[in-house]
Amino acid sequence: MPTAWDAEIVALLNELSDTQNEVFALLSQKQGLLRAFDREGLEAMIPREEALVARLQECHDRRAALLAQASNEGLPADSLRALSTALPRAQRLALAPQLEATASRARLLRHHSLTNWMVVQRTLLHLSRMIEIIATGGRLQPTYEKGPSRSGGGTMLDRAA
Repeated sequence: MPTAWDAEIVALLNELSDTQNEVFALLSQKQGLLRAFDREGLEAMIPREEALVARLQECHDRRAALLAQASNEGLPADSLRALSTALPRAQRLALAPQLEATASRARLLRHHSLTNWMVVQRTLLHLSRMIEIIATGGRLQPTYEKGPSRSGGGTMLDRAA
């Protein structure tokens, strides 16, 4: 196998690693802005987010092209890890830590993204409840009855007395 494969994989992993680090910094900054309810700050991040999405898409496209080329040459092409198994032992061992670090950062980014998503969902739920309280004047609306609620207590206790 030509040495060019390991160089191609390393170049891709370096670009992906740099992009992942920038995404992590962006997500951390975004989490702070979400906590501070800084809408203007969040809106200002949109161009940076779009640029990072484009970079991640480029990495994805490069990976797909690299794996397609490997497949055409009859090499393992399920993943970069599978492709690396076709490298000579020394190159494979040198590449393994970088592959593991990239995969680990990807898991961390998924976790961080999920955390931010949950914060946003909780905020939306809270705001929805606040709007409902404001709209109903704080009174509970009956679920199955039409018109205002007749009693505020439990019927089992009221009827047993």
